[in-house]
Formats: sequence, structure tokens, C-alpha cells
Amino acid sequence: MLKTAIPVLHVRSSVAAEEFYSKQLGFSQDFAYRPFGRLDPCYMGFSRDEARFHVSSFSGDAVAGGVIYLLVDDVDSIHKELVAKGVTIDTGPINQDWGNREMYVKDADGNCIRFTQELE
Repeated sequence: MLKTAIPVLHVRSSVAAEEFYSKQLGFSQDFAYRPFGRLDPCYMGFSRDEARFHVSSFSGDAVAGGVIYLLVDDVDSIHKELVAKGVTIDTGPINQDWGNREMYVKDADGNCIRFTQELE
């Protein structure tokens, strides 16, 4: 039985990832695994509401420039929250031809977080 899929994004700096995902995007850091007593390499988990994902600065874990597609109830409220925190919005909010309202933000490594609201 399959339960859930947890995407993994590659980052160069765990410190920059913690700053972006926790302080700017409002995710909780669930864990950080730093086995060598240094800041990097590091493997971390983040969550917010029902969404979870991991980031890794270990060589061979994922490739920078990945995408996480997050379904949300209200893209515009997320947009307002992130703008208030000074987050640079890459795209949107915009109504797409395929029936979604979407907004994209990118981290320092080019990983894209797509906040998506399904329209009626």
C-alpha cells in the first residue's frame, strides 16, 4: 500500500534553505541531519499544514532546479502573506488556461515552489 510521496530538492546551502523555507515561506523545520558536525552537507524536512518535502545538500541527492507543486485553498492569501515577508514572486498570481490560479516562487538554487488553487 502506497501512503505518500515526499519530494526532495537539492540545495547548496542548508542555512539559506532554512532561512527561505522556514522564515520566508512559513514552513516548520521538522528535522535536520548533519552527520559530520558541519552545516553542510545536511538533509532536512519541512512541513506546513498537510504539505511535506525534504531538501538535501548531500552530493547525489536530487538536482537543483526541481519543482514542488502545492495545492492550496487560496493563492491570493498566500501571495499577500509572502509579499508582506518580502519574498520575491517569480510568477503570478495568475489564472492559467488549464483552470488553475497559480503563483511561483524560487529558492536560491532555482527550485520552484508552485502554489496552485484549482478553480471551479
